[in-house]
Amino acid sequence: MANQEPEITTVSEKGQVVIPLSVRKHLGIKPKTRFIVYGEGDTVIMTKIYLPDVRAEWKRLSAVMDKRKAKYGDISDEEINEIIQKHRHERKR
Repeated sequence: MANQEPEITTVSEKGQVVIPLSVRKHLGIKPKTRFIVYGEGDTVIMTKIYLPDVRAEWKRLSAVMDKRKAKYGDISDEEINEIIQKHRHERKR
């Protein structure tokens, strides 16, 4: 944004700030974009939060589990508990 001219905006009575369209386009800010807001002295910094796509991650994990299930069959609760206990025991070493 080094080549972009600064723009002026105003805070509403509700504390809302309009981010100018040119800045939103440049940064890819769309409705529902989340930010972390820092304040120090007379400076406010807003940084976009990048959250993982939970649906995509769920699909990826489901595919891994489906491959595992196709290769080894179902895993029982007892087997899961054994794996967890083994992992915890190894971490304590």
